[in-house]
Amino acid sequence: MKLNELKYNDGARFTKKRIGRGPGSGTGKTSGKGQKGQNSRSGGGVRLGFEGGQTPLYKRIPKRGFTNFTRKEFAIVNVSDLNRFEEGTNVTIELLIQAGLVKKVLNGVKILGNGELEKKLTVSANKFSKSAVEQIEKAGGKVEVI
Repeated sequence: MKLNELKYNDGARFTKKRIGRGPGSGTGKTSGKGQKGQNSRSGGGVRLGFEGGQTPLYKRIPKRGFTNFTRKEFAIVNVSDLNRFEEGTNVTIELLIQAGLVKKVLNGVKILGNGELEKKLTVSANKFSKSAVEQIEKAGGKVEVI
């Protein structure tokens, strides 16, 4: 078999129905849409999910949950990730972005206490978990809340 011998499977491709091209075509005049009514008009038809005036399914099903629109989301960084910085570094949000630990600063940066910190660092962030503060101070570093 060569590339120039390739053929589509039967029924895989078919010619588009040409509508409104005269009485001989079989789909002339009303273009296969019948006489009058909503579906015969241009732009006619009903919206997605419309059930003829009956209450649609998406409204009949019970709703659960709640979205808190005042919620604040923080970019999180674990204490173990701070080991990449050199001893005595002042770790700021800008430094975390440069290092690739934070991609988007949402409502601020929060440091969590997962892992171990082996270096003495001064860490500046918007929020800290209690375990993160313990880890940083145990390693001899300082915590600065912005």
